[in-house]
Amino acid sequence: MIYLQLFLTFLEIGAVSFGGGYGMISLIREKVLSHGWLTEEALLNMIAVSESTPGPIAVNMATFIGSSQGGILGSFSATLGVILPSFIIILLIAALIRNFLKYGGVKAFLGGVRPCVVGLILATAVTMFLSNLIGFSKLSDTPTLDFRGLLIFALLAVFAFVWQKLKKKKPSPILLILLSAGLGMIFYGA
Repeated sequence: MIYLQLFLTFLEIGAVSFGGGYGMISLIREKVLSHGWLTEEALLNMIAVSESTPGPIAVNMATFIGSSQGGILGSFSATLGVILPSFIIILLIAALIRNFLKYGGVKAFLGGVRPCVVGLILATAVTMFLSNLIGFSKLSDTPTLDFRGLLIFALLAVFAFVWQKLKKKKPSPILLILLSAGLGMIFYGA
C-alpha cells in the first residue's frame, strides 16, 4: 500500500506545483511531514543531498523519499508520480504549441504564477535558515544559534560575492558544496 501512497502523494505534488523543483519543496515538506515519512531534520538533510546530486531536485527528493519508505519500488513509485504530470503536460503542449502561445491568457497565467513560486521558494529558504542556523523549527522553540553554521554561511556568501566580482560569473554549486563540506569538517571536527 505504501507504493500507491507514494505514487499518489508525489503525483499530487507534480500536478499542482509550478516553477520547477524549488517551487515543489514547500509542498513536499508539508506532505512528507504530515505522512510522518521523515523528521524535519531528516528532510532538511535530504534537501541538501538532493541539491548536491545531479538531476532535478524534486525528482531526486522523490527518489530518495520513496527509497527510504519502500526501497526500490518505493523509489520508482514516487519518482513516477512526480514526473508523470509534467510528462503528460509536455506531450500536450508539444502537440498544441503553436496555438497555445498565441493566447494572452497564457502569459497572464504565467505572470501570476511566478510571484507565487518566488514566495514559496523564499518561505522554504527562510524555514531552512531558521531551522538550521537559528535553531527554530516551531515558533514555540527557544532559539539556539549555531555560530559555526552562521560562520560557514557568511564565509560562503563572501566567497561567492568575491568570486562573482572577480570572475564575472557565479561560482559552481558543486564548488560551494565542496567548500561548505570542507568548512564543516574544519569547524565541526572530522
